Amino acid sequence: MIRLDGVLDIAEVAERTGLAPSALRFYEKKGLLASSGRNGLRRTYEPEVLHRLEMINCARRAGFSIAEISRFLVAMPGDTAVRARMAEKAKELDEDIARLQRMRDSLEHAATCTHEPLAECPDFKRRLARP
Repeated sequence: MIRLDGVLDIAEVAERTGLAPSALRFYEKKGLLASSGRNGLRRTYEPEVLHRLEMINCARRAGFSIAEISRFLVAMPGDTAVRARMAEKAKELDEDIARLQRMRDSLEHAATCTHEPLAECPDFKRRLARP
């Protein structure tokens, strides 16, 4: 719940994002977040931190390191090294997406296949193969 002063305490942010308070403190220590102050002993954050954490979590799940995310968060349009890494990562993600789609298609087939054993089914193998 957002309090009248508009800030969220660390427990509220943790609950909304599914992250442990220790993860929030870690991200703050690494410079990915900044608290807006304290409410007693608890850190407080502006509501916008939820959007930033969504981006951080998405980037982490996509395989970006904390250091890469840190550089990305402060990158300017002229930062060619960060932009090159973004393009490289986008290509890697396209490859991951294609691989995962092949696996999904194979598993969907295997769920109804009668071939014995399932993993030796020609249709299963064909769906897994790279195009």
